[in-house]
Amino acid sequence: MTQIDRRDFLIALTAMTLVVLSSNILVQHPFTHWGMGDYLTWGAFSYPFSFLVTDLSNRRFGTQGARRVVYVGFVLAVALSIVLATPRIAIASGSAFLVAQLLDISIFARLRDKAWWMPPFISSVISSGLDTAIFFSFAFYCGVVPGLGLTISEMLGQAGVVDQCIALPWVNLAVADYGVKLALAAIAIAPYGAILAFMRPRLQRAA
Repeated sequence: MTQIDRRDFLIALTAMTLVVLSSNILVQHPFTHWGMGDYLTWGAFSYPFSFLVTDLSNRRFGTQGARRVVYVGFVLAVALSIVLATPRIAIASGSAFLVAQLLDISIFARLRDKAWWMPPFISSVISSGLDTAIFFSFAFYCGVVPGLGLTISEMLGQAGVVDQCIALPWVNLAVADYGVKLALAAIAIAPYGAILAFMRPRLQRAA
């Protein structure tokens, strides 16, 4: 990596870590304005920007570079979230983040040569749906897991992780959260295009 490459990688890594860490804290706080407390958390408005960081990293560094941003961001964000959030939130976030971001990278790579707006939008729409399903079902489901006869808290307890489930209406939250992610995926096309235009001369020189 050149000095500029290392600088850009550090910027991407810092942005990813801050987005995921802040989202893991904010997701524990319902968005109480306009009677939306049972449908949204503050994390719904911050986390979708992780896909913007991933997609820009994919354009800047390619598939392998984007994966490195995801892997390192995953480790840092989960480690910090265990301290600043809860172990259960950290595990749910880390699992959802890793699976969804790697899917995002794969879809983006397949669409790389299409119209400039298609890779970030389509990859975000699909991967954020998977992310939402994994995160909310693990983080806030307090009942017995079908087929296992144990709650998630009990399973974590058997692994030595002390957990107390936060009883939130997770299905409502998941549906509303995904709606926000879809809206922000569309809105993020504008900053993605602007940053891509700024990056394009550098990418052309690298090619």
